[in-house]
Amino acid sequence: MPKSAAKVGPARARSTRHSPISRPRSARKTLTAGAVRAGIGKYHFPLAKLKKVAAGTGYSTSHGGVVEGARMLVGWIHKPRGTGSRMHTHKNEQFNYVVQGTLRGSVNGRRVMAPAGTLIYIPANAPHTLIATADEDVVFIAIKDLSQGIIGKAVDGTMSGAHYEPGYAPRRAG
Repeated sequence: MPKSAAKVGPARARSTRHSPISRPRSARKTLTAGAVRAGIGKYHFPLAKLKKVAAGTGYSTSHGGVVEGARMLVGWIHKPRGTGSRMHTHKNEQFNYVVQGTLRGSVNGRRVMAPAGTLIYIPANAPHTLIATADEDVVFIAIKDLSQGIIGKAVDGTMSGAHYEPGYAPRRAG
């Protein structure tokens, strides 16, 4: 019998119980605060109805429901018209599929104009910015590996706020 086909006796059978240290990733906390953890009986998610979480705190207006599995995350992300992200990066490789509206910006110095039905690829660590055009709000599906959560870091090192086109900045109370 080949070594790879060796039998495992009852003494070597794997336990279905897990210690806190060896818990499967699907039982651990999420990398994105407020995201939902998939797995261990959770396999179906109404993305548009999930609790909305910030998907670019400090550099973007993006927000929406996020589900994390063992190795990747998916977000149903909204950007109000005329708003978006300042230049930022993240360790994750990412795909954004535009469901509604148009995103414009740049990825790795290359201009992007992405209407509904367009898939945008963002390599890991690539500087990028994406802004919802002024005609309507944008909804996109974000898919990332879990080398980190959904939030990246602004290229300029500050987390001082999102990008707003002229006339779209929030009004200050006072």
